[in-house]
Amino acid sequence: MIVRFLKDGVARGGSYSKENGIISGGEIIELDGLFLLPPCQPSKIVCVGLNYTKHAEELKMKLPEEPILFLKPPSAVLHPEGHIIYPSSSSQVDYEGELAVVIGKRCKNVKAAGAEQYIMGYTCFNDVTARDLQRKDGQWTRAKSFDTFAPFGPWIGKIDHSNADIQTRVNGKIVQKSNTSDLIFDVPKLVEFISSIMTLEPGDVIATGTPPGVGQLRKGDAVEVEIGGIGTLRNFVV
Repeated sequence: MIVRFLKDGVARGGSYSKENGIISGGEIIELDGLFLLPPCQPSKIVCVGLNYTKHAEELKMKLPEEPILFLKPPSAVLHPEGHIIYPSSSSQVDYEGELAVVIGKRCKNVKAAGAEQYIMGYTCFNDVTARDLQRKDGQWTRAKSFDTFAPFGPWIGKIDHSNADIQTRVNGKIVQKSNTSDLIFDVPKLVEFISSIMTLEPGDVIATGTPPGVGQLRKGDAVEVEIGGIGTLRNFVV
């Protein structure tokens, strides 16, 4: 697993495993009490809307013919264990647990069959959304772009993206439970489609969409997104 963290006020990178902890520059560092940073620094976060079959069924919407894309700014990024700030302009902030793809090599016009070689790995993502503002505006930029509305982490790992369990919990209660086998557009297709539009740079993040069960967060909540083979992203609402 690829991880970034602060030690003695300095940002460092390393590899993480349950067996060995964090290894960085030949040093073994204990995870407990360590301040984890977002595991990469994206120039852009490309998000996919309505990309689970059962979520589309839940909303009684037709399956899209092409991926529905929107962007979150890098300023929305939040580290693991960080605080999601409830905007004063919103009265309904929702969680959306997602699998995120992290790009490893610059790519443009990549075909699905060759997409894997451009992927660094995968991580957990929470597409936090001010739902009332999304409805009010009729487009998604404001609702999706507040500072702290793009938590991801805790690290980047390699998994079978076509068959990964995904679960979201609020205060320990399971609110979303699905598997990436239900994705309408799988990871290679998304890389092909997005790279045909924009150049993807190393560290860029693709959030692949959320399964059914989206719901509201409230101040004081602890929200967790867990993906099998990666780990758990936890944040707190303030």
